[in-house]
Amino acid sequence: MQDFALIFSTTLMYATPLIFAALGGVFSENSGIINIGIEGMMTIGAFAGAAAGVIVGNPWIAFIIGGIAGGVFALIHAIATVSFNADHTISGVAINLLAPGVALFASKIMFDGATMTPTIPMENKIPRPLNGLLPDGILNTMFNSYATVYIAFILVVVVWFVLYKTKFGLRVRAVGEHPGAADTLGVNVTRIRYTAVIISGILAGLGGASMSLAVVSSFRPTLISGQGYIAMAAVIFGKWRPQWAMAACLLFGFSTALSVFFGNPELPFSINENLLSMIPYVVTLIMLVLFVKSSKAPSALGNAYKKGER
Repeated sequence: MQDFALIFSTTLMYATPLIFAALGGVFSENSGIINIGIEGMMTIGAFAGAAAGVIVGNPWIAFIIGGIAGGVFALIHAIATVSFNADHTISGVAINLLAPGVALFASKIMFDGATMTPTIPMENKIPRPLNGLLPDGILNTMFNSYATVYIAFILVVVVWFVLYKTKFGLRVRAVGEHPGAADTLGVNVTRIRYTAVIISGILAGLGGASMSLAVVSSFRPTLISGQGYIAMAAVIFGKWRPQWAMAACLLFGFSTALSVFFGNPELPFSINENLLSMIPYVVTLIMLVLFVKSSKAPSALGNAYKKGER
């Protein structure tokens, strides 16, 4: 039972950054903009959060700075795709190349040539709000999580409500399905898409910052290592809906938790660590193969739009 509790808590910990990033992908892609650049936005968010955590010392300020950093690179993506009608995939790949480069360059300047940030002191990490409130045992193991875990699940509800119960969410989905029709009804397609992409980047940046400020205690070049792409797979697997994207992220978090659990040297058997590290990515590929055909993307996803077109 204790092993189950440990796997459960590890699942939540590793799913949290994916949930932040996937919610960002849901926002952007429902507006019609493909955001493959989530990987890079998570990376710059992870660096900015870790650097701010070291320098400022306040984890919440650092967390917000990580989100802002992701938003800045999302703005670049929005300018390219919305204003200049650039290919969404090419722009996203450019962000994924640019953001890690900027992170490494800034790290070397700020930390005496190091490609890693210094270790964040324990008191400057994201806190565990239930620490000391739960009795020792299974409940404490399962639910004594970092605050970012609870924030991520609250955001799932918030994003669902915004997308499906507010006028803004209706407009986001409208420009993702038929921007020409939305334009004729007075919806500013450019403004809505800019807003959705920037929100996407902020959420991805928060996901990256949750990695460097909670899961680990520093930034390193391999910290994100494909998690942005896994988040994008979760968006597709979740059929562009926040609640199902969250479920996909939990599945991928569970696969990571299994790889951690079976990598324990105290187990009576051993599995090659290279095989274990492949588990989350293999699960991602299997899910995409099984579900991508049944997923219906927003009709205008990836299509450029010029005002006045029908």
